[in-house]
Amino acid sequence: MSTPPTPDAEEIRHALRQVMDPEVGMNIVDLGLIYRIDCAPGELYIEMTMTTPACPLSDMILDNIDAVLDPLLPPEVNIRVELVWDPPWSPAMMEEGARAHFGWNG
Repeated sequence: MSTPPTPDAEEIRHALRQVMDPEVGMNIVDLGLIYRIDCAPGELYIEMTMTTPACPLSDMILDNIDAVLDPLLPPEVNIRVELVWDPPWSPAMMEEGARAHFGWNG
């Protein structure tokens, strides 16, 4: 029995749209929190940030990432999510529709 292939970065990005930042009520992809997705055989690496280093819900967001990705990936795939703070997040990193939703056009 062959192992299903690891989804590519766009499939992972699409799945991550299910993960909401509950403080702002928007998904982490549209908010611009996902900086990098690398898919390799047996490994998935995600580099992301939070809207602030003091985000009180970061553990919950990371748990939700696992909950969304675990059923999508074969069990032998190692998921590594790294929180980074450089570059710092700003509203300019949001997708255009997300900025418009909040009235931030700049």
